[in-house]
Amino acid sequence: CRGRSVGLTGGAVQLPLPGCLPAPGESRGDRVARGMKLAYWMYSGPAHIGTLRVASSFKNVHAIMHAPLGDDYFNVMRSMLERQRDFTPVTASIVDRHVLARGSQEKVVDNITRKDKDDRPDLIVLTPTCTSSILQEDLANFCKRASESTDSDVILADVNHYRVNEHQASDRTLGQIVSHYMEKAREAGTAVEKSERPSANIIGTFTLGFHNSHDCRELKRMLKDMGIETNLVIPEGASVHDLHKLPRAWFNIVPYREAGHQAANYLREEFDMPFVDVCPMGVTETARFVRAVADVLKPQGYTDFDFEQFIDEQTRFVSQAAWFSRSIDCQNLTGKRAVVFGDSTHAAGMTKVLAKEMGIKVVFAGTFCKHDEEWFRSQVTGLCEEIVVTDDHTKVADMIAKAEPAAIFGTQMERHVGKRLDVPCGVISTPVHIQNFPLTYRPFLGYEGTNQLADLVYNSFTLGMEDHLIEIFGGHDTKEIMSDSLSGDNEASVPWTPDGLTELNKIPGFVRGKIKKKTEAYAAEHKIAEISAEVIYAAKEAVGA
Repeated sequence: CRGRSVGLTGGAVQLPLPGCLPAPGESRGDRVARGMKLAYWMYSGPAHIGTLRVASSFKNVHAIMHAPLGDDYFNVMRSMLERQRDFTPVTASIVDRHVLARGSQEKVVDNITRKDKDDRPDLIVLTPTCTSSILQEDLANFCKRASESTDSDVILADVNHYRVNEHQASDRTLGQIVSHYMEKAREAGTAVEKSERPSANIIGTFTLGFHNSHDCRELKRMLKDMGIETNLVIPEGASVHDLHKLPRAWFNIVPYREAGHQAANYLREEFDMPFVDVCPMGVTETARFVRAVADVLKPQGYTDFDFEQFIDEQTRFVSQAAWFSRSIDCQNLTGKRAVVFGDSTHAAGMTKVLAKEMGIKVVFAGTFCKHDEEWFRSQVTGLCEEIVVTDDHTKVADMIAKAEPAAIFGTQMERHVGKRLDVPCGVISTPVHIQNFPLTYRPFLGYEGTNQLADLVYNSFTLGMEDHLIEIFGGHDTKEIMSDSLSGDNEASVPWTPDGLTELNKIPGFVRGKIKKKTEAYAAEHKIAEISAEVIYAAKEAVGA
Protein backbone atom coordinates (compact mmCIF):
# COMPACT_ATOMS: atom_id res chain seq x y z
CA CYS A 1 0.00 0.00 0.00
CA ARG A 2 1.60 3.27 -1.06
CA GLY A 3 1.38 6.60 0.70
CA ARG A 4 2.06 10.19 -0.16
CA SER A 5 5.10 12.23 0.84
CA VAL A 6 4.71 15.54 2.61
CA GLY A 7 7.71 17.89 2.65
CA LEU A 8 8.82 18.92 6.15
CA THR A 9 11.88 20.70 7.45
CA GLY A 10 14.70 18.19 7.38
CA GLY A 11 13.09 15.67 5.05
CA ALA A 12 9.84 14.01 4.07
CA VAL A 13 7.37 11.95 6.04
CA GLN A 14 5.55 9.08 4.38
CA LEU A 15 1.84 9.29 5.21
CA PRO A 16 -0.38 6.24 4.63
CA LEU A 17 -3.41 6.64 2.44
CA PRO A 18 -6.84 6.24 4.05
CA GLY A 19 -7.73 2.59 4.45
CA CYS A 20 -4.12 1.37 4.46
CA LEU A 21 -4.07 0.76 8.23
CA PRO A 22 -6.73 -0.93 10.35
CA ALA A 23 -8.72 1.31 12.64
CA PRO A 24 -8.14 1.00 16.39
CA GLY A 25 -9.76 -2.16 17.69
CA GLU A 26 -9.84 -3.91 14.30
CA SER A 27 -8.08 -7.23 13.84
CA ARG A 28 -4.71 -7.42 12.13
CA GLY A 29 -3.93 -11.10 11.94
CA ASP A 30 -3.37 -12.38 15.45
CA ARG A 31 -3.14 -8.86 16.88
CA VAL A 32 -5.51 -5.99 17.51
CA ALA A 33 -4.62 -2.54 16.24
CA ARG A 34 -4.28 0.06 18.98
CA GLY A 35 -3.37 3.70 18.93
CA MET A 36 0.05 4.66 20.23
CA LYS A 37 0.39 7.16 23.08
CA LEU A 38 3.47 9.05 24.21
CA ALA A 39 3.86 8.64 27.99
CA TYR A 40 5.87 10.92 30.21
CA TRP A 41 5.38 8.67 33.25
CA MET A 42 5.55 4.91 33.72
CA TYR A 43 4.76 3.02 36.90
CA SER A 44 7.14 0.17 36.05
CA GLY A 45 10.21 0.28 33.85
CA PRO A 46 11.32 -2.03 31.03
CA ALA A 47 12.43 -5.58 31.74
CA HIS A 48 16.17 -4.90 31.76
CA ILE A 49 15.75 -2.54 34.76
CA GLY A 50 14.35 -5.42 36.81
CA THR A 51 17.28 -7.63 35.80
CA LEU A 52 19.81 -4.91 36.67
CA ARG A 53 18.18 -4.33 40.07
CA VAL A 54 18.60 -8.01 40.98
CA ALA A 55 22.13 -8.37 39.59
CA SER A 56 23.42 -5.21 41.30
CA SER A 57 21.93 -6.33 44.63
CA PHE A 58 24.14 -9.39 44.85
CA LYS A 59 27.67 -9.06 46.16
CA ASN A 60 30.39 -9.21 43.47
CA VAL A 61 28.02 -9.70 40.54
CA HIS A 62 28.39 -7.53 37.44
CA ALA A 63 25.69 -6.83 34.86
CA ILE A 64 26.24 -5.90 31.23
CA MET A 65 23.41 -4.45 29.18
CA HIS A 66 23.51 -4.33 25.40
CA ALA A 67 21.74 -1.08 24.56
CA PRO A 68 22.11 2.34 22.92
CA LEU A 69 23.14 5.48 24.78
CA GLY A 70 20.25 6.73 26.87
CA ASP A 71 19.24 3.30 28.17
CA ASP A 72 22.11 3.34 30.67
CA TYR A 73 20.34 5.64 33.16
CA PHE A 74 20.13 2.85 35.74
CA ASN A 75 23.59 3.62 37.12
CA VAL A 76 22.71 7.26 37.79
CA MET A 77 19.28 6.37 39.21
CA ARG A 78 20.64 3.79 41.64
CA SER A 79 23.57 5.95 42.76
CA MET A 80 21.28 8.91 43.41
CA LEU A 81 18.50 7.07 45.24
CA GLU A 82 20.31 4.38 47.22
CA ARG A 83 23.19 6.70 48.23
CA GLN A 84 25.54 3.76 48.65
CA ARG A 85 29.29 4.09 48.88
CA ASP A 86 30.14 1.64 46.11
CA PHE A 87 29.80 2.13 42.37
CA THR A 88 26.87 0.50 40.60
CA PRO A 89 28.24 -2.72 39.04
CA VAL A 90 26.61 -2.24 35.64
CA THR A 91 28.31 -1.71 32.28
CA ALA A 92 26.57 -0.63 29.10
CA SER A 93 27.70 -2.30 25.89
CA ILE A 94 26.71 0.54 23.59
CA VAL A 95 24.92 -0.14 20.33
CA ASP A 96 26.24 2.44 17.84
CA ARG A 97 26.65 2.76 14.07
CA HIS A 98 29.76 0.55 14.08
CA VAL A 99 27.83 -2.22 15.83
CA LEU A 100 25.00 -1.86 13.32
CA ALA A 101 27.52 -2.24 10.49
CA ARG A 102 29.66 -5.10 11.87
CA GLY A 103 27.40 -6.84 14.37
CA SER A 104 27.60 -6.97 18.17
CA GLN A 105 29.39 -10.20 18.94
CA GLU A 106 32.93 -8.84 19.07
CA LYS A 107 31.98 -5.87 21.24
CA VAL A 108 29.82 -7.80 23.71
CA VAL A 109 32.33 -10.63 24.15
CA ASP A 110 35.14 -8.09 24.61
CA ASN A 111 33.16 -6.25 27.30
CA ILE A 112 32.49 -9.48 29.19
CA THR A 113 36.11 -10.66 29.09
CA ARG A 114 37.41 -7.19 30.02
CA LYS A 115 35.12 -6.98 33.09
CA ASP A 116 36.15 -10.48 34.10
CA LYS A 117 39.81 -9.47 33.97
CA ASP A 118 39.42 -6.06 35.64
CA ASP A 119 36.86 -6.73 38.42
CA ARG A 120 36.98 -10.52 38.93
CA PRO A 121 33.24 -10.87 39.62
CA ASP A 122 31.71 -14.19 40.64
CA LEU A 123 28.98 -13.83 38.03
CA ILE A 124 28.40 -11.70 34.94
CA VAL A 125 24.78 -11.30 33.85
CA LEU A 126 24.17 -10.16 30.28
CA THR A 127 20.77 -8.57 29.96
CA PRO A 128 19.07 -8.10 26.60
CA THR A 129 17.09 -4.97 25.81
CA CYS A 130 14.45 -4.03 23.27
CA THR A 131 17.26 -2.87 20.95
CA SER A 132 19.11 -6.19 21.06
CA SER A 133 15.82 -7.97 20.42
CA ILE A 134 15.08 -5.77 17.41
CA LEU A 135 18.58 -6.47 16.06
CA GLN A 136 17.95 -10.20 16.61
CA GLU A 137 21.32 -10.64 18.29
CA ASP A 138 22.25 -14.17 19.41
CA LEU A 139 23.18 -13.12 22.95
CA ALA A 140 23.09 -16.70 24.24
CA ASN A 141 25.88 -17.59 21.83
CA PHE A 142 27.80 -14.47 22.92
CA CYS A 143 27.63 -15.68 26.53
CA LYS A 144 28.78 -19.15 25.55
CA ARG A 145 31.76 -17.77 23.66
CA ALA A 146 32.72 -15.38 26.45
CA SER A 147 32.48 -18.06 29.16
CA GLU A 148 35.18 -20.08 27.37
CA SER A 149 37.76 -17.42 28.25
CA THR A 150 36.54 -16.12 31.63
CA ASP A 151 36.89 -17.28 35.21
CA SER A 152 33.51 -15.76 36.10
CA ASP A 153 30.24 -17.53 35.47
CA VAL A 154 28.36 -15.91 32.57
CA ILE A 155 24.61 -16.19 32.06
CA LEU A 156 22.04 -14.50 29.85
CA ALA A 157 19.00 -13.11 31.66
CA ASP A 158 16.07 -15.19 30.42
CA VAL A 159 13.42 -12.47 30.02
CA ASN A 160 11.24 -11.54 27.07
CA HIS A 161 11.38 -7.76 26.86
CA TYR A 162 8.17 -7.55 24.87
CA ARG A 163 6.12 -9.60 27.31
CA VAL A 164 7.32 -8.72 30.82
CA ASN A 165 7.90 -5.52 32.77
CA GLU A 166 10.42 -4.52 35.42
CA HIS A 167 8.77 -6.42 38.30
CA GLN A 168 8.20 -9.62 36.34
CA ALA A 169 11.78 -9.54 35.04
CA SER A 170 13.23 -9.09 38.53
CA ASP A 171 11.29 -12.11 39.78
CA ARG A 172 12.41 -14.22 36.82
CA THR A 173 16.05 -13.14 37.01
CA LEU A 174 16.26 -13.91 40.74
CA GLY A 175 14.67 -17.31 40.13
CA GLN A 176 17.09 -17.98 37.27
CA ILE A 177 20.18 -17.15 39.34
CA VAL A 178 18.98 -19.24 42.29
CA SER A 179 18.21 -22.27 40.11
CA HIS A 180 21.54 -21.90 38.23
CA TYR A 181 23.62 -22.15 41.40
CA MET A 182 21.44 -24.77 43.06
CA GLU A 183 21.77 -27.01 40.00
CA LYS A 184 25.49 -26.32 39.90
CA ALA A 185 25.80 -27.39 43.56
CA ARG A 186 23.69 -30.49 42.88
CA GLU A 187 25.93 -31.52 39.96
CA ALA A 188 29.01 -31.03 42.17
CA GLY A 189 27.46 -33.23 44.84
CA THR A 190 27.34 -30.38 47.37
CA ALA A 191 24.74 -30.92 50.06
CA VAL A 192 23.86 -29.04 53.25
CA GLU A 193 22.11 -30.22 56.38
CA LYS A 194 19.14 -28.45 57.92
CA SER A 195 20.08 -26.04 60.68
CA GLU A 196 19.76 -27.37 64.23
CA ARG A 197 17.60 -24.43 65.30
CA PRO A 198 14.68 -23.08 63.21
CA SER A 199 15.94 -20.77 60.47
CA ALA A 200 14.52 -18.87 57.50
CA ASN A 201 15.60 -17.29 54.23
CA ILE A 202 14.23 -13.86 53.31
CA ILE A 203 13.75 -13.71 49.55
CA GLY A 204 12.97 -10.62 47.47
CA THR A 205 14.56 -7.61 49.22
CA PHE A 206 16.76 -5.76 46.72
CA THR A 207 17.99 -2.40 45.50
CA LEU A 208 15.51 0.39 44.69
CA GLY A 209 12.74 -1.42 46.56
CA PHE A 210 10.33 0.60 48.70
CA HIS A 211 11.96 0.70 52.18
CA ASN A 212 13.23 -2.85 51.52
CA SER A 213 16.36 -2.64 53.67
CA HIS A 214 14.35 -1.27 56.62
CA ASP A 215 11.67 -3.94 56.19
CA CYS A 216 14.35 -6.64 56.12
CA ARG A 217 15.86 -5.37 59.34
CA GLU A 218 12.45 -5.47 61.05
CA LEU A 219 11.76 -9.00 59.77
CA LYS A 220 15.12 -10.19 61.09
CA ARG A 221 14.31 -8.63 64.49
CA MET A 222 10.97 -10.40 64.61
CA LEU A 223 12.52 -13.73 63.64
CA LYS A 224 15.18 -13.38 66.34
CA ASP A 225 12.51 -12.63 68.96
CA MET A 226 10.69 -15.81 67.88
CA GLY A 227 13.87 -17.86 68.25
CA ILE A 228 14.38 -18.20 64.48
CA GLU A 229 17.76 -17.67 62.83
CA THR A 230 18.08 -15.74 59.56
CA ASN A 231 19.92 -18.08 57.20
CA LEU A 232 20.25 -15.97 54.02
CA VAL A 233 18.78 -12.73 52.69
CA ILE A 234 18.71 -12.67 48.88
CA PRO A 235 19.54 -10.95 46.70
CA GLU A 236 20.50 -7.86 48.77
CA GLY A 237 24.11 -8.27 49.94
CA ALA A 238 24.27 -12.01 49.27
CA SER A 239 27.05 -13.88 47.48
CA VAL A 240 26.07 -16.26 44.70
CA HIS A 241 28.54 -18.76 46.19
CA ASP A 242 26.33 -18.95 49.30
CA LEU A 243 23.15 -19.80 47.41
CA HIS A 244 23.78 -23.55 47.82
CA LYS A 245 23.14 -22.96 51.56
CA LEU A 246 19.51 -21.98 50.96
CA PRO A 247 18.16 -25.50 51.80
CA ARG A 248 19.79 -25.19 55.24
CA ALA A 249 16.77 -23.11 56.33
CA TRP A 250 13.53 -24.63 57.55
CA PHE A 251 11.40 -22.35 55.39
CA ASN A 252 11.45 -19.24 53.18
CA ILE A 253 9.82 -15.83 53.62
CA VAL A 254 8.63 -13.91 50.54
CA PRO A 255 7.35 -10.55 51.82
CA TYR A 256 6.62 -8.92 48.44
CA ARG A 257 4.52 -10.04 45.50
CA GLU A 258 6.82 -8.32 43.01
CA ALA A 259 9.95 -10.45 43.47
CA GLY A 260 10.85 -13.78 45.03
CA HIS A 261 7.99 -16.11 44.16
CA GLN A 262 9.72 -17.90 41.29
CA ALA A 263 12.74 -18.67 43.47
CA ALA A 264 10.51 -19.77 46.37
CA ASN A 265 8.43 -22.04 44.14
CA TYR A 266 11.60 -23.61 42.71
CA LEU A 267 12.95 -24.32 46.21
CA ARG A 268 9.61 -25.80 47.28
CA GLU A 269 9.41 -28.10 44.26
CA GLU A 270 13.06 -29.18 44.19
CA PHE A 271 14.02 -29.13 47.88
CA ASP A 272 10.67 -29.45 49.68
CA MET A 273 11.03 -26.03 51.35
CA PRO A 274 7.74 -24.39 52.41
CA PHE A 275 7.40 -20.63 52.21
CA VAL A 276 5.33 -17.88 53.86
CA ASP A 277 4.16 -15.13 51.52
CA VAL A 278 1.92 -13.12 53.86
CA CYS A 279 3.04 -9.49 53.78
CA PRO A 280 3.15 -8.30 57.44
CA MET A 281 1.83 -4.79 56.76
CA GLY A 282 -0.40 -3.53 59.55
CA VAL A 283 -1.38 -5.08 62.87
CA THR A 284 -3.82 -7.70 61.56
CA GLU A 285 -1.63 -8.85 58.67
CA THR A 286 1.47 -9.00 60.88
CA ALA A 287 -0.42 -11.27 63.28
CA ARG A 288 -1.47 -13.39 60.30
CA PHE A 289 2.17 -13.56 59.20
CA VAL A 290 3.28 -14.80 62.65
CA ARG A 291 0.56 -17.46 62.67
CA ALA A 292 1.61 -18.56 59.15
CA VAL A 293 5.18 -18.96 60.43
CA ALA A 294 3.84 -21.02 63.35
CA ASP A 295 1.87 -23.24 60.96
CA VAL A 296 5.09 -23.99 59.06
CA LEU A 297 7.34 -24.61 62.08
CA LYS A 298 5.10 -26.60 64.43
CA PRO A 299 4.84 -29.64 62.11
CA GLN A 300 8.66 -29.60 61.93
CA GLY A 301 8.94 -29.92 65.70
CA TYR A 302 9.28 -26.34 66.90
CA THR A 303 6.70 -26.31 69.67
CA ASP A 304 8.53 -24.61 72.56
CA PHE A 305 7.58 -21.06 71.60
CA ASP A 306 4.25 -19.35 72.33
CA PHE A 307 3.42 -17.50 69.11
CA GLU A 308 0.11 -16.15 70.44
CA GLN A 309 1.81 -14.62 73.45
CA PHE A 310 4.37 -13.04 71.10
CA ILE A 311 1.55 -11.48 69.03
CA ASP A 312 -0.10 -10.13 72.18
CA GLU A 313 3.08 -8.60 73.64
CA GLN A 314 4.23 -7.08 70.35
CA THR A 315 0.79 -5.62 69.67
CA ARG A 316 0.56 -4.04 73.13
CA PHE A 317 4.14 -2.91 73.78
CA VAL A 318 5.99 -2.53 70.46
CA SER A 319 3.21 -1.42 68.13
CA GLN A 320 1.37 1.74 69.13
CA ALA A 321 -1.04 1.41 66.21
CA ALA A 322 -3.60 -0.79 68.01
CA TRP A 323 -3.89 1.70 70.87
CA PHE A 324 -3.85 4.68 68.50
CA SER A 325 -6.68 3.26 66.39
CA ARG A 326 -8.93 3.42 69.49
CA SER A 327 -7.86 6.94 70.48
CA ILE A 328 -9.99 10.03 69.94
CA ASP A 329 -7.49 11.34 67.37
CA CYS A 330 -7.93 8.32 65.13
CA GLN A 331 -11.68 8.11 65.72
CA ASN A 332 -11.96 11.57 64.22
CA LEU A 333 -10.76 9.99 60.96
CA THR A 334 -13.55 7.40 60.89
CA GLY A 335 -15.54 7.69 57.70
CA LYS A 336 -13.00 9.91 55.96
CA ARG A 337 -12.57 9.17 52.26
CA ALA A 338 -9.24 7.99 50.83
CA VAL A 339 -7.91 6.43 47.64
CA VAL A 340 -5.07 3.90 47.39
CA PHE A 341 -2.88 3.10 44.40
CA GLY A 342 0.50 1.38 44.02
CA ASP A 343 2.16 -1.98 43.46
CA SER A 344 0.00 -4.94 44.39
CA THR A 345 1.78 -5.66 47.70
CA HIS A 346 1.63 -2.18 49.22
CA ALA A 347 -1.70 -1.12 47.72
CA ALA A 348 -3.42 -4.23 49.10
CA GLY A 349 -1.68 -3.86 52.47
CA MET A 350 -2.58 -0.18 52.81
CA THR A 351 -6.20 -0.83 51.87
CA LYS A 352 -6.45 -3.41 54.67
CA VAL A 353 -4.90 -1.01 57.19
CA LEU A 354 -7.26 1.84 56.31
CA ALA A 355 -10.45 -0.21 56.08
CA LYS A 356 -9.92 -2.81 58.83
CA GLU A 357 -7.85 -0.99 61.41
CA MET A 358 -8.74 2.70 61.10
CA GLY A 359 -12.31 2.74 59.82
CA ILE A 360 -11.42 4.93 56.83
CA LYS A 361 -13.56 4.65 53.72
CA VAL A 362 -11.51 3.57 50.69
CA VAL A 363 -13.21 5.01 47.61
CA PHE A 364 -11.06 2.94 45.29
CA ALA A 365 -8.01 0.70 45.63
CA GLY A 366 -5.85 0.14 42.61
CA THR A 367 -2.62 -1.31 41.29
CA PHE A 368 -0.52 -0.95 38.17
CA CYS A 369 0.58 -4.61 38.40
CA LYS A 370 -1.79 -5.88 35.73
CA HIS A 371 -0.11 -9.30 35.73
CA ASP A 372 -1.12 -9.72 39.39
CA GLU A 373 -4.72 -8.59 39.01
CA GLU A 374 -6.33 -11.84 40.21
CA TRP A 375 -4.43 -11.86 43.51
CA PHE A 376 -4.99 -8.15 44.09
CA ARG A 377 -8.74 -8.43 43.61
CA SER A 378 -8.89 -11.38 46.00
CA GLN A 379 -7.20 -9.27 48.70
CA VAL A 380 -9.19 -6.02 48.52
CA THR A 381 -12.66 -7.19 47.49
CA GLY A 382 -15.15 -5.96 50.09
CA LEU A 383 -12.74 -3.38 51.53
CA CYS A 384 -13.31 -0.62 48.96
CA GLU A 385 -16.04 0.75 46.73
CA GLU A 386 -14.15 0.13 43.49
CA ILE A 387 -11.09 -1.82 42.32
CA VAL A 388 -8.86 -0.31 39.64
CA VAL A 389 -6.16 -2.18 37.70
CA THR A 390 -4.39 0.05 35.18
CA ASP A 391 -0.97 1.41 34.28
CA ASP A 392 -2.42 4.61 32.80
CA HIS A 393 -1.55 7.43 35.20
CA THR A 394 -3.97 9.84 33.51
CA LYS A 395 -6.88 7.52 34.26
CA VAL A 396 -5.80 7.31 37.90
CA ALA A 397 -5.49 11.12 38.11
CA ASP A 398 -8.97 11.61 36.63
CA MET A 399 -10.48 9.10 39.05
CA ILE A 400 -8.84 10.82 42.02
CA ALA A 401 -10.17 14.21 40.88
CA LYS A 402 -13.66 12.73 40.53
CA ALA A 403 -13.54 10.96 43.91
CA GLU A 404 -12.53 14.13 45.82
CA PRO A 405 -10.86 12.19 48.67
CA ALA A 406 -9.58 13.70 51.90
CA ALA A 407 -6.23 11.93 51.43
CA ILE A 408 -4.33 9.90 48.84
CA PHE A 409 -1.99 6.97 49.43
CA GLY A 410 0.00 6.13 46.33
CA THR A 411 3.22 6.53 44.37
CA GLN A 412 5.21 9.63 43.54
CA MET A 413 2.82 10.25 40.63
CA GLU A 414 -0.20 10.37 42.95
CA ARG A 415 1.77 12.78 45.13
CA HIS A 416 2.05 15.10 42.14
CA VAL A 417 -1.67 14.70 41.49
CA GLY A 418 -2.37 15.54 45.13
CA LYS A 419 -0.34 18.74 44.84
CA ARG A 420 -2.37 19.82 41.83
CA LEU A 421 -5.65 19.03 43.58
CA ASP A 422 -4.49 20.35 46.96
CA VAL A 423 -5.07 16.92 48.54
CA PRO A 424 -2.45 15.49 50.93
CA CYS A 425 -0.73 12.29 49.80
CA GLY A 426 1.21 9.65 51.72
CA VAL A 427 3.66 7.73 49.53
CA ILE A 428 3.37 3.96 50.04
CA SER A 429 4.82 2.38 46.91
CA THR A 430 7.39 2.67 44.16
CA PRO A 431 8.03 4.50 41.92
CA VAL A 432 9.26 7.10 44.40
CA HIS A 433 11.78 9.90 44.71
CA ILE A 434 14.75 10.29 47.06
CA GLN A 435 12.70 11.26 50.13
CA ASN A 436 11.51 7.64 50.30
CA PHE A 437 15.06 6.32 50.52
CA PRO A 438 15.71 7.64 54.05
CA LEU A 439 18.93 7.15 55.94
CA THR A 440 16.92 6.81 59.16
CA TYR A 441 15.18 3.56 60.14
CA ARG A 442 11.67 3.55 58.66
CA PRO A 443 10.23 0.07 58.04
CA PHE A 444 6.72 -0.38 56.69
CA LEU A 445 6.48 -4.07 57.64
CA GLY A 446 6.28 -5.77 61.01
CA TYR A 447 5.26 -4.32 64.36
CA GLU A 448 7.62 -1.35 64.10
CA GLY A 449 6.20 -0.75 60.62
CA THR A 450 2.70 -0.39 62.10
CA ASN A 451 3.89 2.76 63.88
CA GLN A 452 5.19 4.22 60.62
CA LEU A 453 1.87 3.48 58.94
CA ALA A 454 -0.14 5.07 61.76
CA ASP A 455 2.00 8.22 61.57
CA LEU A 456 1.69 8.34 57.78
CA VAL A 457 -2.10 8.04 57.85
CA TYR A 458 -2.64 10.48 60.70
CA ASN A 459 -0.23 13.11 59.35
CA SER A 460 -1.69 12.86 55.84
CA PHE A 461 -5.19 13.65 57.07
CA THR A 462 -4.28 16.23 59.72
CA LEU A 463 -1.94 18.21 57.47
CA GLY A 464 -4.77 18.50 54.99
CA MET A 465 -7.03 19.73 57.81
CA GLU A 466 -4.37 22.25 58.85
CA ASP A 467 -4.32 23.82 55.39
CA HIS A 468 -8.12 23.86 55.41
CA LEU A 469 -8.25 25.71 58.77
CA ILE A 470 -5.67 28.24 57.62
CA GLU A 471 -7.81 28.90 54.56
CA ILE A 472 -10.94 29.37 56.72
CA PHE A 473 -9.47 31.56 59.47
CA GLY A 474 -6.81 33.34 57.44
CA GLY A 475 -3.07 33.11 57.72
CA HIS A 476 -0.04 32.66 55.56
CA ASP A 477 -0.39 31.86 51.87
CA THR A 478 1.49 28.61 51.36
CA LYS A 479 1.31 28.78 47.60
CA GLU A 480 2.93 32.11 46.84
CA ILE A 481 4.92 34.53 49.00
CA MET A 482 4.83 38.02 47.52
CA SER A 483 6.60 40.09 50.19
CA ASP A 484 9.29 39.97 52.85
CA SER A 485 6.65 39.27 55.50
CA LEU A 486 4.42 36.25 56.12
CA SER A 487 1.89 38.24 58.13
CA GLY A 488 -0.35 38.90 55.13
CA ASP A 489 -0.47 42.65 55.80
CA ASN A 490 -0.47 44.09 52.29
CA GLU A 491 -2.41 47.30 52.90
CA ALA A 492 0.48 49.45 51.60
CA SER A 493 0.86 47.45 48.36
CA VAL A 494 -0.05 48.99 45.00
CA PRO A 495 -3.36 47.67 43.59
CA TRP A 496 -3.41 45.66 40.36
CA THR A 497 -5.71 46.14 37.36
CA PRO A 498 -7.43 43.09 35.81
CA ASP A 499 -5.18 43.15 32.72
CA GLY A 500 -2.14 43.46 35.00
CA LEU A 501 -3.15 40.35 36.96
CA THR A 502 -3.83 38.50 33.71
CA GLU A 503 -0.33 39.30 32.50
CA LEU A 504 1.16 38.36 35.89
CA ASN A 505 -0.52 34.96 35.83
CA LYS A 506 1.16 34.20 32.51
CA ILE A 507 4.55 34.26 34.25
CA PRO A 508 5.85 30.85 35.47
CA GLY A 509 5.05 30.24 39.12
CA PHE A 510 8.62 29.78 40.33
CA VAL A 511 9.52 33.41 39.43
CA ARG A 512 6.09 35.05 39.65
CA GLY A 513 6.49 36.17 43.28
CA LYS A 514 9.83 37.82 42.64
CA ILE A 515 8.54 39.67 39.55
CA LYS A 516 5.40 40.80 41.41
CA LYS A 517 7.50 42.16 44.25
CA LYS A 518 9.89 44.04 41.94
CA THR A 519 7.01 45.45 39.88
CA GLU A 520 5.28 46.75 43.03
CA ALA A 521 8.56 48.32 44.17
CA TYR A 522 8.93 49.99 40.75
CA ALA A 523 5.35 51.31 40.92
CA ALA A 524 5.84 52.67 44.44
CA GLU A 525 9.10 54.36 43.48
CA HIS A 526 7.50 56.08 40.47
CA LYS A 527 4.28 56.88 42.40
CA ILE A 528 2.11 54.81 40.02
CA ALA A 529 -1.45 54.49 41.36
CA GLU A 530 -2.17 51.00 39.96
CA ILE A 531 -0.27 48.30 38.12
CA SER A 532 -1.38 47.41 34.60
CA ALA A 533 0.25 45.25 31.95
CA GLU A 534 2.07 48.31 30.64
CA VAL A 535 3.63 48.91 34.07
CA ILE A 536 4.94 45.30 34.10
CA TYR A 537 6.61 45.93 30.72
CA ALA A 538 8.08 49.22 31.95
CA ALA A 539 9.46 47.61 35.12
CA LYS A 540 10.98 44.86 33.00
CA GLU A 541 12.71 47.39 30.74
CA ALA A 542 13.96 49.35 33.77
CA VAL A 543 16.01 46.39 34.99
CA GLY A 544 17.23 45.61 31.47
CA ALA A 545 15.40 42.31 31.21
